Amino acid sequence: MPNPYFKFKQFTIHQDRCAMKVSTDAVVLGAIANQENPKYILDIGAGTGVIALMMAQRFSNAHIKAVETDEPAYHQALENITDSPWKNSIQLDHKPFQEFLGQSQGQFDLIVSNPPYFPNHNKSTNAQRNLALHNDGLPFGDLIKGVNKLLAKEGQFWVILPPQQMKELEKIAKFFQLSPSHSIALKDRPDTKTLRLIQSFSYQNYPSKTETLCIKNEDFSYSEPYSNLLKDFLLIF
Repeated sequence: MPNPYFKFKQFTIHQDRCAMKVSTDAVVLGAIANQENPKYILDIGAGTGVIALMMAQRFSNAHIKAVETDEPAYHQALENITDSPWKNSIQLDHKPFQEFLGQSQGQFDLIVSNPPYFPNHNKSTNAQRNLALHNDGLPFGDLIKGVNKLLAKEGQFWVILPPQQMKELEKIAKFFQLSPSHSIALKDRPDTKTLRLIQSFSYQNYPSKTETLCIKNEDFSYSEPYSNLLKDFLLIF
């Protein structure tokens, strides 16, 4: 049974009511997603609140909004945020992203999302887990259309997905003139396949940058780049 909480160096995430627990995907995205001195940050699909809290730890002057549609996850994320040092920096909304989009007036310098990505098949009997994993409620088209409306012209949109799903997202993003500017292939070890792509999109013609991040070395010890990336957050480093 998963641990009901996950302790970070500066905050704790309780996760017993969330379908998706604290994951490598979320933690790596929360540590990598970047924009120079962002004033306004949006986290689409807050889950436990871990990414929003990592953003708050990294960008102390930013105003952060996070949106979560699942009611149990929303209430748990709200408690995690309220119990953190950054309860006044993060505003959490309980609504579908499409509804949030229709009510939002501002633009964001940095948007981050660890979105659901499985298409509508092979679902489990757990409705809450289906909502977190399957993209029926937030298709990539809706996600990108929303980002297109909310992202500042100089802003960055960061997302993490498996390689095949990232290709699908790229096609939709291209239609809205959102171009990939930084791509990071996440691998378990150097000789293993790419598990996820972490990618930034923007309206600017930045030189395309590609790199690889391995979680572990060949001997299964944690790699130095991975340890350095997460040393301000995880207790194991």
